[in-house]
Amino acid sequence: MDKEIRRKDRAVTDINKITKIIDEAKILHLGLIDKGFPHIVPLHYGYEYDATKDIFVFYMHSAKVGHKIELIKENGNACIELETDIELDAAEDIPCQYSSFYSSVIGQGKATIVEDIEEKKYGLNLLMKNQTGRTFDFSNQMVGTVAVIKVEISDYTAKARVKING
Repeated sequence: MDKEIRRKDRAVTDINKITKIIDEAKILHLGLIDKGFPHIVPLHYGYEYDATKDIFVFYMHSAKVGHKIELIKENGNACIELETDIELDAAEDIPCQYSSFYSSVIGQGKATIVEDIEEKKYGLNLLMKNQTGRTFDFSNQMVGTVAVIKVEISDYTAKARVKING
């Protein structure tokens, strides 16, 4: 967690609260670089936190070919964004005072395509555990039909504006 955020009063620094945000958000927005422009893809994900390195490792699945796979092969620089607890904070007749309640995590790191079959199974199980609460037995044939994207995030921030009393 290296970056500073402007609204320090909204910073979330407790790793348990950060992982709670990641657990509750079910879609990860993966940002890649496409000829100098951002290319953002919403994906299901699984993850783990490595406390010894203070990094999050996200796993996503994909078709084996396609634009995002090509972008990762060209340039592995990536960013992620996840959000949850989204709710409008209405201000009745004063439009400039409308806001939102939210919790979010943003991070930067490196994306790679996983080649090792056992790591692919591991990543897919993290994904299924996050999405369904269950783990599965993946055959080599099943795993061979998909690409698994791994994104290691070492630079991240988390913010929240939570509703009080309600």
